[in-house]
Amino acid sequence: MQQSSNGDTRRAAQRAFTIGVAPNDLDLTELRELLRTAGVAVTGEMVQRRDRPDPDRYFGRGKLAELKQAAKEADANLVAVDDELLPRQERNLEEELGVPVIDRTAIILDIFADHARSAEGKLQVELAQLEYNLARMRGLWTHLERLGAGRMDGGIGTRGPGESQIETDRRLARDRIAALRRRLRETKATRETMRRERERAGLPTVALAGYTNAGKSTLLNTITGSDVGVRERLFHTLDPTTRSFEISGRQYLLTDTVGFIRKLPHQLVEAFSATLEEAMGADLIVHVVDASAPEGDMHQMMAAVDDVLDEIGAGDRPRLLALNKVDLLDDEHRRQLSFRLPDAVQVSGATGEGLDALRDAIEARFLATLRPMELLVPYEEGGSLSELHDLAGELEREDTAEGVRISARVPAAAAQRFERFERNGDSPG
Repeated sequence: MQQSSNGDTRRAAQRAFTIGVAPNDLDLTELRELLRTAGVAVTGEMVQRRDRPDPDRYFGRGKLAELKQAAKEADANLVAVDDELLPRQERNLEEELGVPVIDRTAIILDIFADHARSAEGKLQVELAQLEYNLARMRGLWTHLERLGAGRMDGGIGTRGPGESQIETDRRLARDRIAALRRRLRETKATRETMRRERERAGLPTVALAGYTNAGKSTLLNTITGSDVGVRERLFHTLDPTTRSFEISGRQYLLTDTVGFIRKLPHQLVEAFSATLEEAMGADLIVHVVDASAPEGDMHQMMAAVDDVLDEIGAGDRPRLLALNKVDLLDDEHRRQLSFRLPDAVQVSGATGEGLDALRDAIEARFLATLRPMELLVPYEEGGSLSELHDLAGELEREDTAEGVRISARVPAAAAQRFERFERNGDSPG
């Protein structure tokens, strides 16, 4: 790993031993990838099979002694847990193991703190960090001292916009949380105003949703000809990016949303609700899936995305499945995917393969939502006539003595604005 600063060098010097609890086999690959993204090396792992974690120490006592020895032999100076720990579990583990312990939620929060770029994104991360740390404040600074931390030293779980507030007491933290929520409500109102303006313009909106690293940003770049930054790391894109593209002469807006992940912390789902609402308000959600992932992993990723969409209230939005990265598959694998997921579109954001089929599918889904309208528009309503041409694209019109007779298919969101012109037979409605 190439270090670009002293802080990065210190962070790379952290060596984590990963652990998890599950009734059956547990794959810690995703936890290792999260740590890699956070700049932490992984030196070993251990999984305990049990129905649920020990409520006090996460691992059972016997397994805990085994873990302490294994972590020492692996030269680990950090233990990373594949679940969100209760504060007492975290404290007891650290006392037993003699090294800092960090859970999955703290790792993800650390990554988000590093990747947030917009003012709104930074507010969202700070809110999530404060809410996570509020229950842990009693022993927070002891914990940070054991990490050798402090804001200037960096270190996973210790960087981000929330530290100066966490240093104060719980009352001040709650005051800060309230202030952040007020500011986020203001940004949400601004976002809703922009969304209403887009709806009034009648531009169809499409949101890309998917598991992190599914290739959404690459797909957005290929479809729209943009140059949004793309890197092979988790959560590279946090802030939504919207670009326009054209299908059959009609302009569409395409938004790339934050990537989802298994066990996405509730604090982040709540904090990023304003951003995720881009998916809620879209005419169509394109669920982008990494088709090159092993079948079991792929279905788990799809389920994780479905769960988050349900949680934010977007579960009932029209949806199109796009199997991305098919350039990495052989013909037999592609045929199997076609058989198992016949309604999905197979594409490659990297090579452009299948993009015409994706555009056709997006257009077909949008056209199916248009409302047929028979209108009689008075000549003095020139603005409405112009707007209809913009919204409906192709339409049939006939100039008569009473006004302009129009047969058009209008986006459902805009149809209400023209209902006063609807006619039955030859009479205006």
